[in-house]
Amino acid sequence: MDAAVGFLSALFWGLLTLSVLVFIHEGGHFLAARACGVRVTEFFLGLPCSKNIHRVSKRIGTKFGVTPILLGGYAAVSGMEDAQTPCAAAVLSAVHRHGTASTAQLAAELGESEEDVQEACAMLVGWGSLACAYEPDEDRRYYPASFASVPRDAAGRTLFDGRRFDREHATAEGEPWEPTMGERAFLEQERAATYAGKGFWSRALILVAGILVNVVCGMLLIMSVYSVIGVTVAVDTNVIGAVAEGSPAQEAGIAAGDAITSVDGEACGSWTDILAALDATERTEDIPVTFVHDGEERASSITPAEDGTIGIEVSRETVRLNPVDSARVSVAYVAQTASGVAQLLVPSRTMEVLDNSTSVVGISAMAAEAASAGPSTYLAFAGLISLSLGFMNLLPIPPLDGGKLLIEAIQAVSRRRVPMRVQTAISYVGVALFGLLFIYMLRADILRLL
Repeated sequence: MDAAVGFLSALFWGLLTLSVLVFIHEGGHFLAARACGVRVTEFFLGLPCSKNIHRVSKRIGTKFGVTPILLGGYAAVSGMEDAQTPCAAAVLSAVHRHGTASTAQLAAELGESEEDVQEACAMLVGWGSLACAYEPDEDRRYYPASFASVPRDAAGRTLFDGRRFDREHATAEGEPWEPTMGERAFLEQERAATYAGKGFWSRALILVAGILVNVVCGMLLIMSVYSVIGVTVAVDTNVIGAVAEGSPAQEAGIAAGDAITSVDGEACGSWTDILAALDATERTEDIPVTFVHDGEERASSITPAEDGTIGIEVSRETVRLNPVDSARVSVAYVAQTASGVAQLLVPSRTMEVLDNSTSVVGISAMAAEAASAGPSTYLAFAGLISLSLGFMNLLPIPPLDGGKLLIEAIQAVSRRRVPMRVQTAISYVGVALFGLLFIYMLRADILRLL
């Protein structure tokens, strides 16, 4: 029974911690994308699932919601894949001329294969440029056989374009709309509102934003612990904080709040003095002590337990730092975390870092322990995980944000696009690498737990 409760507790706190922090990470991508004028079609807590609870924003068209697969979150930033589909311009204009059209109809009209038309429609749905037109009995886990135009104003803008969209004079979904700027210009106008249509600095900001949000979140959590909740610290005083039940100290008449003034004839004015006096004496029984109890000085003797302890604990107090000092502490945590993650890239230190790292299983177990220790411990733990999540994503390994940023930098310097098949192959290698690392750390976690 205890094992089941422990498992459920670890599962709950692990899911809660990681899901919220990944959701915050994706929130950084969402905010940066919107600031750069890039469309975001969906923003969900949880992994993609056809069954979900959502609401479509009337201001920017983004679908906000929650899925039952609470393992993080995602922001569907338009144009992240930057697919090259030759017939996309003709398909986009044709669907808007018809209002609603099937892929078979479009393929026959444009002289293209139905597979190419389907690929173009899927890309344009991801851009927010077309809408899926499902029949009542169609399986919504897959793309439909027909696609529809999205509401557009006279300038061709959509709801995803925010305040610039003229709602009062816009068409309805599935209503025909004739582009006046030409097929190619219409497609370029749509692409300009996607990640693929932005320059290097906008793309870099969108990629780095999730990392920055995780770092800021981690700093704020740590600052809240040190400045708002406070941390419990030991006080170097001769006043006893606690006395263990049935301990030698209790048998000698010492109680919590008493002040020990001497041990074996050595005067004690602090906890350091008490420890030094106890370490200095070679007595295993009848150690003379004097202490003040309720304002009255008393003398007694203590016989240490077999392990040498006498059962007293140091006094503690809660300390709250001012915002400046707590900010300095959080910056120190940021530097330590960044340094630790950077060691992964040093071949001579990689295995050492991995041996001291943990997988999702270990994080879940530690999250449950931190939660049981109290709010300050849990928030500090969540802050450290947020920092780790941010800096891990900065590693130059696709499909992490750092890996994507490296590819963007290579493209910006070389002024040549890295082929999508090459990017996909590198991403597969990165996924395989992280799969191996996960198995390695999971094995270490299981051995530690056993």
